[in-house]
Amino acid sequence: MTDGSAAPVRIERDGDVAVVVLEAPPLNLFDEPVFAGFEQAAAELVALTAPGRPDRARAVLVEARGRVVSGGVDVTAFREIAEGPDPGQRGAALWARLLRIAQTIEDLPVPTVFAAHGLTLTAAFEISLACDVLLAAERASFGLVEIVVGLTPSMGGPQRLVERAGPARAKELIFTGERYPAAVLERWDVVNRVLPDEGFAEAARDYARRVAAGPTLAHAATKRLVTTAVRHGVRAADEITPQVSGPLFATADLRGAVASFLDDGPGKATYSGR
Repeated sequence: MTDGSAAPVRIERDGDVAVVVLEAPPLNLFDEPVFAGFEQAAAELVALTAPGRPDRARAVLVEARGRVVSGGVDVTAFREIAEGPDPGQRGAALWARLLRIAQTIEDLPVPTVFAAHGLTLTAAFEISLACDVLLAAERASFGLVEIVVGLTPSMGGPQRLVERAGPARAKELIFTGERYPAAVLERWDVVNRVLPDEGFAEAARDYARRVAAGPTLAHAATKRLVTTAVRHGVRAADEITPQVSGPLFATADLRGAVASFLDDGPGKATYSGR
């Protein structure tokens, strides 16, 4: 696991929650060390959330330290590609690399939560869209502002905005390059919840702890069914439901929860993630 305060991206543990921390002051800009840090963190999360691991992380929280979540990407990286040899090919290779980060986070078999406490631009916003739940402080704002350098967001942002807000809103947000307050994006169903600025970091931790304490294998099934419905249709999700949800009857969590419900009433079960 990445360790040491000098690492711009590192993983900490908070009980059953794996916390991915972005800390690259002053603006948490995405440069090569940060991109490489998220690559490493994503690979570590695959191992940490693997079913059957004794110390398995049962939820993931992504948070940032400092005044802002991120001021965006260090544009120097784009200049080096644009002015170097084979810029189109190198640009495509960059996006393929960064998309793998978003896809790896998205495919984790546990709930993933992104906590945005302030300004969240470009790559950081796109990573948040790869998470299951996006929590935002009241003062947070978001933008895919790539038009200022003649780009379209290419770390998966446009297509994941479509899934949350629809194509018209996705194009509006990207075409304008504006910054949108958390409250607006909550109305658009991009942000799940807007929480008070005061105590936001701890409230996000509490949320992650709550989902981590749930039936982890059932959460994985939920993720698969929802993703299938969004991307392939409701009937496609219906088709795989028996094979995805049926095995839950063999889990210790379901057996224990059923017994708890019958003996003690609803809402008293505890889960081990097995």
